[in-house]
Amino acid sequence: MNSITIAKLTFREASRRKILLAALLLGALFLTIYGLGYHFIIRDTTESFGEDRKFMINQVSNFLLMAGMYVVNMLTAMMTVLTSVDTLSGEIQSGAIQTVVAKPVRRWEIVAGKWLGFAAMLTLYLLLMGGGVMAIVYLRSGYTAPHPLQALSLMWLNAVILLSISLLGGASLSTLANGVLVFGLFGVAFIGGWIEQIGAFMPDPATNQTAMNIGVITSLIMPSEALWKRAAFELQSPLLTMMGDTPFTARYYPSDAMMIYSVIYLLVVFALSIQRFNQRDL
Repeated sequence: MNSITIAKLTFREASRRKILLAALLLGALFLTIYGLGYHFIIRDTTESFGEDRKFMINQVSNFLLMAGMYVVNMLTAMMTVLTSVDTLSGEIQSGAIQTVVAKPVRRWEIVAGKWLGFAAMLTLYLLLMGGGVMAIVYLRSGYTAPHPLQALSLMWLNAVILLSISLLGGASLSTLANGVLVFGLFGVAFIGGWIEQIGAFMPDPATNQTAMNIGVITSLIMPSEALWKRAAFELQSPLLTMMGDTPFTARYYPSDAMMIYSVIYLLVVFALSIQRFNQRDL
């Protein structure tokens, strides 16, 4: 019960922060611009191909939907870090955590409660943004992506992994160092994924294999890019799958084993955040 109470307080505190309000306003602006752009592109595409070429119009819709979801994934990741980066480190540094620890509350309940509060907020944000993109596409053209729920679930898993790393860093580092840690890991995964994707075009087998190895290693260090690639694979149409690489997808998509690894990664990082907070001298 203590964890639920802390989760409610964390959610309420996060909702009062200006950064969340800014994220919601910018998200609404993004959906507005995306909706306008999608409307005009589909209008011109329909005029070019004609209503009888629905298949080609659906392919354009699929590509534009994936472009929108790519931005949503990035925005969700950024909001995850910016809202949670000082939730433990800032309170430890200011001494505010003492008011909570002094009460009959176990330390693991504090970490679990904060995780639940932020996870609830991120879930609502992702549903608003990702669902908004999908709703715009459906309402304008009637197109629905192949596996939207699976894709949203993978994007959510990516967000809560970042959240767990942020809590682990917050229990060990200062706010600034924690921000550098989380964004640094996200950046390593991002660049590793792009190296793997670009390396797939290289004619030299050795270069190709090296690029793939870099992608795999960075995914093991931080699986965020692998989760996006699998989410994109779930969203893309069969035609785009046959085409291979696009700016938002890759020729090779992560296996189920990598998805299981990501879940284990989440559980281990969350457990380490509790252990580190228990050992932290407050």
